[in-house]
Formats: sequence, structure tokens, C-alpha cells
Amino acid sequence: METTASSTADESPLVLLVQPLFPEFAAALAGRYRFVLAADADPAAAAEARVLLVPGLAPVTAQHLARLPALELVVGTSAGVDHVDLDTCRNRGLSVTNAGPAFAVDSADYAVGLVVAVLRRVAAADAYVRRGRWAADGDYPLATKVSGKRVGIVGLGNIGSRVARRLAAFGCAVSYHSRSPKPSSPYTFVPALLDLAAGSDVLVLSCALTDETKHMVNREVMEALGKDGVLVNVGRGGLVDEPELVRCLRDGVLGGAGLDVYANEPAVPPELFGMDNVVLSDHRAVVTPESMRGVLEVITANLDAFFSGRPLVSPVQLCTLNKR
Repeated sequence: METTASSTADESPLVLLVQPLFPEFAAALAGRYRFVLAADADPAAAAEARVLLVPGLAPVTAQHLARLPALELVVGTSAGVDHVDLDTCRNRGLSVTNAGPAFAVDSADYAVGLVVAVLRRVAAADAYVRRGRWAADGDYPLATKVSGKRVGIVGLGNIGSRVARRLAAFGCAVSYHSRSPKPSSPYTFVPALLDLAAGSDVLVLSCALTDETKHMVNREVMEALGKDGVLVNVGRGGLVDEPELVRCLRDGVLGGAGLDVYANEPAVPPELFGMDNVVLSDHRAVVTPESMRGVLEVITANLDAFFSGRPLVSPVQLCTLNKR
């Protein structure tokens, strides 16, 4: 529960909120911290606050941060932090944390589910049966296998590395594109995204959205992936040139797509609704009851670490975030 903006009697550490906490989080954290909505914070609270907690994907702008002269830490509750003005955070020397570790397992599971669903046309076959067409028109057309496919992963971090391990278990040949090679990775590093696409049957996006990665999957990349290629995105919608994606799918330049994220959520390009080779979902790859409990644990661990002077649990490396 949020306190009033002028509540100063409580000796619990002050934490400002960009928007109200999820009810389950508020109940679990009640009494441990003094929560105040940033929009309601009086001058004393704004001057005192050292921590800003960002529930969900609420935007955090330079103007928000400018009101908080004592701020030291921005605590995210999501895997990506592209909704936070990271340039301002970097320039002011602020620390930023995310909840990526809590979401990694479920996101990876979901990404693999999308790969299977698109390649085997699971959603389209389901709709075919439900419409009574199996009995009327015969079997749904065959779809291609998953095992043995060449899979390129963009971003071999918490999520991407788990996607790689899962698809390797299918017998897929995995390679990846990332900011730099991962010395401990058994998979092949490909320095150029275009080359990764050209050598893949499936391209999975699981990297952060930054100025550098915005629209990194453009028409050239989709053409390289090819007419039988599949694009799966569990990262951010802005990684893909969405109008070009629609055109490539419509014109047969690209074979299919599994999309959990979009450029202007909750808006989804309506042209995608009638495409049997596309599987759509509503930015839910990261969210399960289990992952939300994990998020609470990560948030609590970061807050406890900060206020006790210990290292943060999930810091975002701002100095490298804008480098692929």
C-alpha cells in the first residue's frame, strides 16, 4: 500500500513508485518500505528519495528523473528497460536493475513453443478442426519438422541461452549474434546479423531494445532468412520493422512468424490476423504465476541489497547496453 506523500514518521526506507504496485507485491512488501507515488510526492519526499521503483512498463523520462535530486537507483520489474531513459541514468551515474532472471525460464519455454507452433502450424490446424473443416475437406496440409532446423538466436543472455539449450535438445544446429562472443558458449558466434539470418531456418529475437537494435530486423534480414524462414520475437516489438514484416509475410518473402511483442502495444497490425503462418500472443511470454513470484524475489533482493550497502542482484550494464 502506498503511503501519503507527506508521511515522514515511518522510519522504513522511502521508495517512490512510478505507478501503483501490483496488489500481490504491495501486500508482500507492506511494512518493509515506505512507498509513495512519485506523482504525489511532496517536495520533501522528492528531495529525499534515493530509489524509484517502476512497476510494469510505465515510462520513466528525463523529466521524471530531474525531480529526484537524491536518486541513486531505478528498480525495474521487467526484463527489458527500454521504457527508462537510460541515457539520463548513465549521465547521472544512476544504477538500474531489471527482473530478467525471474523471466528467463518462462520466456525461453514460450519462445520454443512459438517455434514449434509456427513450424508445425499448430494454431492454424487447431482453427481448421474447430471450424469443422477436417470432416468436410480432409486433412490439414502437412507442415515442416522442428528437429534439425538451423536456429539463429539474437541475444544470448538469460533468455537466449536457455532458448539455445532447449532447441539444441531438439537436435537443432544453434548459432547466435550478440554484442560479443560468449567464451563459455558451445554455440557458433556470427558477428553479422545478416549472415546469421542467411544461415538460419529460424531466427529468434531475445535481445534488449536500444537505439542500436531498433529495427535491426529489416527487409534485408527477412529476405536473407527467406521464403521458408521463420521469425520468432519474444524480445521487443521495436526490434523489427513491423510494416516491412507484414509486407514480407504477405508477399511470401518470409515463411512465417511467431510474435509475442509488437511495436505499438496493444495495437497489432490487423493484416496479421488472417495469416495461417503467423502465431500471435499478447506479450505474455514472460508472465506466469511462478515468474511473478520470482519478480517479487528479485525486486526485494535488489531493494534489500541497496539499503544495506550490498551489491545489487540484477544490475543493468548501462555502459554496454547500446552496443550489440
